[in-house]
Amino acid sequence: MPHPYSEILELANLEAGRGLVRIPMEQDVPFTPRVRALVDTAEFQRLGHISQLGLASKIYPGATHTRFEHALGVFHNALRYLWQLGRDPRFHDLVDSHLAEVLMASALLHDLGHWPYCHPIEDMALAELPPHEAHAAAFLADNRELARVLRNEWHVEPEEVLDVLVARTDSPPLRLVRSILSGPIDIDKMDYLERDSLHCGVPYGRNFDKNRLIQSMLLNEAGDGIAISSKGKTAAELMVFARYVMFSEVYWHHAVRSATSMFARAFYDLHRQLNLVDFFQQTEADTIAALRREARGTDSEQLVEGIFGPTRNLYKRVAEFSHYQQSEVYERLARRSYTFLVNCGTALAELLTSRLGIEVRPTDLLVDAPPPHREVEFRVDIYFPKEEVYRPLHEVSPVVDALAHRQFDDYVKRVRVFAKRELAAKMSALDEFGEILAEAISTTDDADAAKQ
Repeated sequence: MPHPYSEILELANLEAGRGLVRIPMEQDVPFTPRVRALVDTAEFQRLGHISQLGLASKIYPGATHTRFEHALGVFHNALRYLWQLGRDPRFHDLVDSHLAEVLMASALLHDLGHWPYCHPIEDMALAELPPHEAHAAAFLADNRELARVLRNEWHVEPEEVLDVLVARTDSPPLRLVRSILSGPIDIDKMDYLERDSLHCGVPYGRNFDKNRLIQSMLLNEAGDGIAISSKGKTAAELMVFARYVMFSEVYWHHAVRSATSMFARAFYDLHRQLNLVDFFQQTEADTIAALRREARGTDSEQLVEGIFGPTRNLYKRVAEFSHYQQSEVYERLARRSYTFLVNCGTALAELLTSRLGIEVRPTDLLVDAPPPHREVEFRVDIYFPKEEVYRPLHEVSPVVDALAHRQFDDYVKRVRVFAKRELAAKMSALDEFGEILAEAISTTDDADAAKQ
């Protein structure tokens, strides 16, 4: 019996091993004429000028891979998911060939709305900023080449892709398709964990059995999301651990966060001087040039030049607080607004100016903390065929219960204070630094309360 999606050329080529393009690591991605037509548009080519991990390359020199490469990897995963899930009659009843093609196009275009350094900018939750998914609508407008290619080559309406990327309607088939693109074991995570690990030169994100996990996928009991058969339980546990360690050792590595905090503070101070509509459609090189130009002669210049100038000069870590170490300070700063963190840093600078007897400018130090939004928790069901029952993974796995179910963010994201190198040494020598920081937090809390 032929596979229900065998008429989709990209899936047929995936199985036949023809018409492929190679990306790391040894991934052969079907590259049919209509895939090439999407990839060759100016809107997609822009992704080749946006790095996947932003400022992580300041610490992991190999992490210069782009969202272009990542998009091809996510597309490849979409094909593999469809080939596996298409064998399930319930899945094929919900996801016909057209919706499968909508998912394929959405996978290829899922990062379309990303701008350079998107995540640290979004984490600030500034009122002027659109979410990157909504920003994708501008690139799918009727006057764009991308919209023409989708209609003429794919017979897919741009609005169908947008509805997958940013939910506008609701139905079980669309919830199912969206869970494949953005869910606990989605095609995005499946790619970035492995790809980021590869380019950073660390093993953490590759230590799970991707093939076993994909082969174990099936529909959940409700029929609107993905579950895993019991044979994939260990692979799922290893993926949870891979994600945990990648956040701990790469994405929230203290030096990566130093560079990210420097960028965020500079953007916060400079963003009102920028034409954000134009800024968000620029390449990474153009973005850096614009920030360096606007920062010249301001207090933000030392921040921008420290990460993008001719000499790398990252701020040093002065203090670190976590959910299980000095939790009181952590709880007072974690998930506060970015404006609160800036104001707290300003109050801290004023207190240090008095204690140290030197001028400490607000941009000489930075308070970094987990943003208000949390990462998606790893909630997925395991199907046990002998009992014909679905059970939440965290209920049958102590590993998942510990690393993913119990507030993942609280354990991988820290509160940190960074400062200029010469100032950091003076701050570290202060035995009472913790008390000074607590006073700065209280001062900022009081100022906030007075405004209300």
